[in-house]
Amino acid sequence: MTYSIVARDPDTGALGVAVQTCMFAVGAIVPWARAGVGAVATQAFGEPAYGPRCLDAIARGSSAAGALATARAADVMSVMRQVGVVDATGAAAAFTGELCVEFAGAQIGEGYAVQANMMASPDVWQAMAQAYADSSGPFADRLVSALVAAEAAGGDARGRMSAALLVVDGERRDDPNAGVLVDVRVDAHDQPLDELARLVRAADAFDHYFRAVDAIGAGDNEAVLREIEIARTLLPGDENIQFVRAGALFFNGQVDEGRATMRALLANRPSWATVVRGFIDKGLFALPAGFDLEDLLA
Repeated sequence: MTYSIVARDPDTGALGVAVQTCMFAVGAIVPWARAGVGAVATQAFGEPAYGPRCLDAIARGSSAAGALATARAADVMSVMRQVGVVDATGAAAAFTGELCVEFAGAQIGEGYAVQANMMASPDVWQAMAQAYADSSGPFADRLVSALVAAEAAGGDARGRMSAALLVVDGERRDDPNAGVLVDVRVDAHDQPLDELARLVRAADAFDHYFRAVDAIGAGDNEAVLREIEIARTLLPGDENIQFVRAGALFFNGQVDEGRATMRALLANRPSWATVVRGFIDKGLFALPAGFDLEDLLA
Protein backbone atom coordinates (compact mmCIF):
# COMPACT_ATOMS: atom_id res chain seq x y z
CA MET A 1 0.00 0.00 0.00
CA THR A 2 3.05 2.24 0.20
CA TYR A 3 6.32 3.06 -1.52
CA SER A 4 9.29 4.73 0.12
CA ILE A 5 13.01 5.43 0.00
CA VAL A 6 15.56 5.71 2.80
CA ALA A 7 18.92 7.20 1.88
CA ARG A 8 22.13 8.88 2.98
CA ASP A 9 23.40 11.88 1.01
CA PRO A 10 27.06 11.12 0.17
CA ASP A 11 27.86 14.83 -0.17
CA THR A 12 26.57 16.06 3.19
CA GLY A 13 25.96 12.96 5.30
CA ALA A 14 22.28 13.92 5.65
CA LEU A 15 19.83 11.06 6.15
CA GLY A 16 16.30 11.01 4.79
CA VAL A 17 13.03 9.21 4.16
CA ALA A 18 10.39 9.96 1.54
CA VAL A 19 7.10 8.10 1.20
CA GLN A 20 3.73 8.13 -0.59
CA THR A 21 0.61 6.02 -0.08
CA CYS A 22 -3.15 5.81 -0.55
CA MET A 23 -3.85 6.12 3.16
CA PHE A 24 -4.34 9.09 5.46
CA ALA A 25 -1.36 10.80 7.17
CA VAL A 26 1.46 8.47 6.15
CA GLY A 27 3.96 10.83 7.78
CA ALA A 28 2.68 9.83 11.21
CA ILE A 29 3.68 6.17 10.74
CA VAL A 30 6.31 5.41 8.10
CA PRO A 31 9.25 7.88 8.26
CA TRP A 32 11.80 7.88 11.09
CA ALA A 33 15.24 9.49 11.16
CA ARG A 34 17.83 10.53 13.71
CA ALA A 35 20.69 12.91 12.91
CA GLY A 36 24.03 11.16 12.53
CA VAL A 37 22.42 7.75 13.17
CA GLY A 38 20.10 6.57 10.42
CA ALA A 39 16.71 6.57 8.71
CA VAL A 40 13.90 4.02 8.69
CA ALA A 41 10.72 3.45 6.66
CA THR A 42 8.24 1.03 8.27
CA GLN A 43 5.26 0.11 6.11
CA ALA A 44 2.91 -2.57 4.70
CA PHE A 45 0.91 -3.46 7.83
CA GLY A 46 3.14 -0.84 9.40
CA GLU A 47 4.53 -1.20 12.91
CA PRO A 48 5.90 2.19 14.08
CA ALA A 49 8.09 0.48 16.69
CA TYR A 50 10.54 -0.43 13.94
CA GLY A 51 11.59 3.22 13.80
CA PRO A 52 12.92 3.67 17.34
CA ARG A 53 14.02 0.03 17.61
CA CYS A 54 16.22 0.26 14.52
CA LEU A 55 17.57 3.71 15.35
CA ASP A 56 18.35 2.74 18.94
CA ALA A 57 20.18 -0.36 17.74
CA ILE A 58 22.24 1.64 15.22
CA ALA A 59 23.04 4.21 17.92
CA ARG A 60 24.40 1.35 20.06
CA GLY A 61 26.68 0.24 17.23
CA SER A 62 24.63 -2.08 15.02
CA SER A 63 24.72 -1.86 11.25
CA ALA A 64 21.54 -1.19 9.29
CA ALA A 65 21.18 -4.92 8.61
CA GLY A 66 21.88 -5.84 12.23
CA ALA A 67 19.40 -3.27 13.53
CA LEU A 68 16.69 -4.54 11.18
CA ALA A 69 17.32 -8.14 12.23
CA THR A 70 17.06 -7.17 15.91
CA ALA A 71 13.79 -5.31 15.31
CA ARG A 72 12.33 -8.21 13.33
CA ALA A 73 13.20 -10.63 16.12
CA ALA A 74 11.07 -8.55 18.51
CA ASP A 75 8.04 -8.62 16.17
CA VAL A 76 5.89 -11.77 16.09
CA MET A 77 4.08 -10.38 13.03
CA SER A 78 7.18 -9.53 10.99
CA VAL A 79 5.82 -11.52 8.02
CA MET A 80 3.34 -8.66 7.51
CA ARG A 81 5.95 -5.88 7.53
CA GLN A 82 8.08 -4.13 4.97
CA VAL A 83 10.98 -2.06 6.31
CA GLY A 84 13.91 -0.14 4.83
CA VAL A 85 16.88 1.09 6.90
CA VAL A 86 20.00 3.11 6.16
CA ASP A 87 22.72 3.98 8.66
CA ALA A 88 25.16 6.88 8.91
CA THR A 89 27.82 4.98 6.93
CA GLY A 90 25.42 4.59 4.00
CA ALA A 91 24.92 0.87 4.54
CA ALA A 92 21.32 -0.08 3.78
CA ALA A 93 19.01 -3.01 4.43
CA ALA A 94 15.43 -3.90 3.53
CA PHE A 95 12.93 -6.62 4.35
CA THR A 96 9.64 -7.63 2.72
CA GLY A 97 7.54 -10.07 4.73
CA GLU A 98 5.86 -13.05 3.09
CA LEU A 99 2.38 -11.67 3.80
CA CYS A 100 3.01 -8.31 2.12
CA VAL A 101 0.51 -7.95 -0.70
CA GLU A 102 1.74 -8.04 -4.30
CA PHE A 103 3.19 -6.42 -6.12
CA ALA A 104 5.78 -6.05 -3.39
CA GLY A 105 9.55 -5.85 -3.34
CA ALA A 106 12.64 -3.86 -2.45
CA GLN A 107 15.99 -2.91 -3.89
CA ILE A 108 19.19 -1.86 -2.13
CA GLY A 109 21.77 0.39 -3.73
CA GLU A 110 24.76 2.44 -2.69
CA GLY A 111 23.55 4.53 0.23
CA TYR A 112 19.85 3.80 -0.16
CA ALA A 113 17.02 1.28 -0.07
CA VAL A 114 13.67 1.49 -1.84
CA GLN A 115 10.65 -0.61 -0.93
CA ALA A 116 7.08 -0.90 -2.16
CA ASN A 117 4.03 -3.07 -1.57
CA MET A 118 0.50 -3.32 -2.98
CA MET A 119 1.74 -1.71 -6.19
CA ALA A 120 0.02 -1.61 -9.56
CA SER A 121 3.21 -2.86 -11.22
CA PRO A 122 6.32 -4.87 -10.29
CA ASP A 123 8.39 -2.14 -11.93
CA VAL A 124 7.88 0.42 -9.16
CA TRP A 125 10.85 -0.21 -6.89
CA GLN A 126 13.27 -0.66 -9.77
CA ALA A 127 12.07 2.65 -11.23
CA MET A 128 12.60 4.33 -7.86
CA ALA A 129 16.13 3.00 -7.54
CA GLN A 130 17.04 4.06 -11.06
CA ALA A 131 15.59 7.54 -10.63
CA TYR A 132 17.41 8.14 -7.36
CA ALA A 133 20.72 6.78 -8.66
CA ASP A 134 20.48 8.95 -11.79
CA SER A 135 19.39 12.14 -10.00
CA SER A 136 21.49 15.10 -8.90
CA GLY A 137 20.96 18.31 -6.99
CA PRO A 138 19.64 18.89 -3.47
CA PHE A 139 19.13 15.73 -1.41
CA ALA A 140 15.43 16.39 -0.69
CA ASP A 141 14.75 16.83 -4.41
CA ARG A 142 16.50 13.55 -5.15
CA LEU A 143 14.26 11.76 -2.66
CA VAL A 144 11.17 13.28 -4.26
CA SER A 145 12.40 12.20 -7.69
CA ALA A 146 12.28 8.58 -6.54
CA LEU A 147 8.64 9.00 -5.52
CA VAL A 148 7.76 10.62 -8.82
CA ALA A 149 9.34 7.69 -10.67
CA ALA A 150 7.34 5.25 -8.55
CA GLU A 151 4.09 6.96 -9.47
CA ALA A 152 5.03 7.00 -13.14
CA ALA A 153 5.72 3.25 -13.00
CA GLY A 154 2.24 2.51 -11.65
CA GLY A 155 2.34 3.54 -8.01
CA ASP A 156 -0.02 2.35 -5.32
CA ALA A 157 -2.64 0.04 -6.84
CA ARG A 158 -5.35 1.85 -4.83
CA GLY A 159 -4.40 5.39 -5.87
CA ARG A 160 -2.84 8.15 -3.80
CA MET A 161 -3.60 10.27 -0.75
CA SER A 162 -0.68 11.25 1.46
CA ALA A 163 3.07 11.76 1.34
CA ALA A 164 5.88 12.82 3.63
CA LEU A 165 9.56 13.69 3.61
CA LEU A 166 11.94 13.80 6.59
CA VAL A 167 15.61 14.80 6.36
CA VAL A 168 18.11 15.13 9.22
CA ASP A 169 21.73 16.20 9.12
CA GLY A 170 24.76 13.98 9.54
CA GLU A 171 25.92 15.26 12.94
CA ARG A 172 25.11 12.98 15.84
CA ARG A 173 23.83 14.73 18.97
CA ASP A 174 22.79 13.90 22.51
CA ASP A 175 19.27 15.12 21.73
CA PRO A 176 17.72 12.54 19.36
CA ASN A 177 15.21 15.14 18.14
CA ALA A 178 17.84 17.67 17.03
CA GLY A 179 19.24 18.15 13.54
CA VAL A 180 15.99 18.08 11.55
CA LEU A 181 16.49 19.85 8.21
CA VAL A 182 13.18 19.16 6.47
CA ASP A 183 9.98 17.68 7.90
CA VAL A 184 6.95 18.10 5.63
CA ARG A 185 3.75 16.10 5.34
CA VAL A 186 0.75 15.96 3.03
CA ASP A 187 -2.02 14.19 4.92
CA ALA A 188 -4.84 14.13 2.33
CA HIS A 189 -4.55 15.49 -1.20
CA ASP A 190 -5.57 14.56 -4.74
CA GLN A 191 -1.98 15.07 -5.93
CA PRO A 192 0.19 14.47 -2.87
CA LEU A 193 3.51 14.41 -4.72
CA ASP A 194 2.88 17.79 -6.35
CA GLU A 195 1.98 19.19 -2.94
CA LEU A 196 5.00 17.54 -1.33
CA ALA A 197 7.32 19.13 -3.91
CA ARG A 198 5.72 22.51 -3.20
CA LEU A 199 6.26 22.09 0.53
CA VAL A 200 9.88 21.04 0.02
CA ARG A 201 10.42 24.26 -1.94
CA ALA A 202 8.72 26.27 0.82
CA ALA A 203 10.89 24.57 3.43
CA ASP A 204 13.99 25.53 1.45
CA ALA A 205 12.77 29.12 1.21
CA PHE A 206 12.20 29.36 4.94
CA ASP A 207 15.59 27.82 5.65
CA HIS A 208 17.07 30.85 3.88
CA TYR A 209 14.57 33.12 5.64
CA PHE A 210 15.76 31.96 9.06
CA ARG A 211 19.38 32.33 7.96
CA ALA A 212 18.51 35.93 7.10
CA VAL A 213 16.95 36.44 10.52
CA ASP A 214 20.06 34.99 12.19
CA ALA A 215 22.20 37.35 10.12
CA ILE A 216 20.15 40.29 11.41
CA GLY A 217 21.15 39.33 14.95
CA ALA A 218 24.78 39.09 13.85
CA GLY A 219 24.65 42.52 12.19
CA ASP A 220 25.63 41.07 8.80
CA ASN A 221 23.32 42.95 6.44
CA GLU A 222 25.09 41.60 3.35
CA ALA A 223 24.13 38.08 4.45
CA VAL A 224 20.60 39.24 5.29
CA LEU A 225 20.04 40.55 1.78
CA ARG A 226 21.68 37.53 0.14
CA GLU A 227 19.62 34.99 2.08
CA ILE A 228 16.33 36.86 1.85
CA GLU A 229 16.70 37.27 -1.91
CA ILE A 230 17.18 33.51 -2.26
CA ALA A 231 14.09 32.98 -0.11
CA ARG A 232 12.09 35.43 -2.24
CA THR A 233 13.16 33.66 -5.45
CA LEU A 234 12.02 30.32 -4.06
CA LEU A 235 8.76 31.61 -2.62
CA PRO A 236 7.75 34.84 -4.37
CA GLY A 237 4.96 36.76 -2.74
CA ASP A 238 5.40 35.38 0.76
CA GLU A 239 4.66 38.24 3.14
CA ASN A 240 7.01 37.24 5.96
CA ILE A 241 9.88 37.21 3.48
CA GLN A 242 8.72 40.52 2.05
CA PHE A 243 8.71 42.12 5.53
CA VAL A 244 12.26 41.07 6.34
CA ARG A 245 13.42 42.14 2.89
CA ALA A 246 11.93 45.62 3.37
CA GLY A 247 13.78 46.04 6.65
CA ALA A 248 17.05 44.84 5.14
CA LEU A 249 16.72 47.26 2.24
CA PHE A 250 16.06 50.18 4.60
CA PHE A 251 19.06 49.25 6.73
CA ASN A 252 21.23 48.98 3.61
CA GLY A 253 20.27 52.47 2.48
CA GLN A 254 18.11 51.28 -0.44
CA VAL A 255 15.28 53.48 0.77
CA ASP A 256 13.20 53.72 -2.39
CA GLU A 257 13.16 49.96 -2.94
CA GLY A 258 12.51 49.36 0.75
CA ARG A 259 9.58 51.79 0.69
CA ALA A 260 8.10 50.14 -2.41
CA THR A 261 8.45 46.69 -0.83
CA MET A 262 6.80 47.77 2.42
CA ARG A 263 4.01 49.65 0.65
CA ALA A 264 3.24 46.59 -1.46
CA LEU A 265 3.07 44.48 1.69
CA LEU A 266 0.72 46.92 3.42
CA ALA A 267 -1.43 47.40 0.35
CA ASN A 268 -1.97 43.67 0.01
CA ARG A 269 -2.72 43.16 3.71
CA PRO A 270 -3.34 46.38 5.68
CA SER A 271 -3.27 44.51 9.00
CA TRP A 272 0.51 44.22 8.59
CA ALA A 273 0.53 47.86 9.79
CA THR A 274 -0.22 46.58 13.30
CA VAL A 275 2.77 44.23 13.13
CA VAL A 276 5.09 46.89 11.72
CA ARG A 277 3.99 49.40 14.38
CA GLY A 278 4.61 46.78 17.07
CA PHE A 279 8.12 46.09 15.78
CA ILE A 280 8.88 49.82 15.67
CA ASP A 281 7.53 50.40 19.20
CA LYS A 282 9.66 47.55 20.56
CA GLY A 283 12.77 48.86 18.82
CA LEU A 284 12.95 45.81 16.56
CA PHE A 285 12.45 47.61 13.26
CA ALA A 286 14.00 50.94 12.29
CA LEU A 287 12.54 53.09 9.53
CA PRO A 288 14.87 55.46 7.69
CA ALA A 289 15.40 58.89 9.23
CA GLY A 290 12.51 61.19 8.46
CA PHE A 291 10.05 58.35 7.82
CA ASP A 292 7.16 57.20 9.91
CA LEU A 293 4.64 54.46 9.33
CA GLU A 294 2.07 56.88 7.95
CA ASP A 295 4.47 57.67 5.08
CA LEU A 296 4.30 54.02 4.10
CA LEU A 297 0.55 53.84 4.43
CA ALA A 298 0.01 56.90 2.26
